[in-house]
Amino acid sequence: MKKLLPYKNIEAFVFRLWEREVSEDSISKKENELLKQWKNLAEKDLDIVHLKESRERVLSGLENYFSQKDIVSIPSTKSFRTHLYKIAAVIILLLTLGGVFTYSLFIKPDVYLAKSGNSIVRLEDGSVVTLLPGAVLTVEKSFPASTRVVDLKGDAIFSVAKSKKHPFIVRADGFSTKVLGTVFKISQSGKKKAVDLYEGKVAVSTPGVPVSFLKPNQKWTNFGVAHTTAVISLKPVKNSAGRITSILSLSFNDVPLKEVVTVLESNYHTKVQYPKEAEDKKITADFTGGTVGENIESLAFILGLEVQKKENTYILKK
Repeated sequence: MKKLLPYKNIEAFVFRLWEREVSEDSISKKENELLKQWKNLAEKDLDIVHLKESRERVLSGLENYFSQKDIVSIPSTKSFRTHLYKIAAVIILLLTLGGVFTYSLFIKPDVYLAKSGNSIVRLEDGSVVTLLPGAVLTVEKSFPASTRVVDLKGDAIFSVAKSKKHPFIVRADGFSTKVLGTVFKISQSGKKKAVDLYEGKVAVSTPGVPVSFLKPNQKWTNFGVAHTTAVISLKPVKNSAGRITSILSLSFNDVPLKEVVTVLESNYHTKVQYPKEAEDKKITADFTGGTVGENIESLAFILGLEVQKKENTYILKK
């Protein structure tokens, strides 16, 4: 790899390039190569929007330094051109280097990654996030604002600093969790998403299904099925590490029958048989508060089918 220009030589290099541009002298091949390397290095982390924002910030900060009065007071044309070259060189230098530094310091989000083990992130509002292996947390430079928003990939446990005026929102893959102050865990494994609540209250939202409100010892999940949402009670067992689970609410919005049946069978420990030709029929239903029998009766009604039960199997037929 070719050696880059040291910082102390950059201003002189820019000044020479600018002087040749004004005098219409040609720029050498080596100078062109160095300029290209420098440009690639300076702009490698910038997109067009951030580059424009950075340049505008630097230019606005320079306005007070170069007044019309200063330029008129220069006595000769030669000194005026020299002064102008220096101003131009400094501006070009600041536009490039200042753009990089401005973006890194004031615009570029902070990204935290847990590689092989857990990683603890302490946010400016006092919230603490424990990233589980492989998780990535992205925090904008504006955090904490009126609404505290972070982005999460993977699994993490959040201990959120309480604030009645400033909600805390975690945007995950396809769903978001909104809190005012609480302790909860977000899990993401492929299509399966879940939120476990330990303290406080949270609201979990995902497109196409109702918002779910959790209390302590409750869990939100989609069972790995799109447009599906459920709230599960997780009651601790005395003198044991185990928990008794029960479904408090279960909703489907335009979900194929075969996927609905898969969810019912795995969570109610039963079997459901139905006509093969109906497996792709889209189901929209809210099974909140019903027993397994009542929920399957509701499903049969939606399909226009009759229900027959044999031991632990429900048979839906015409």
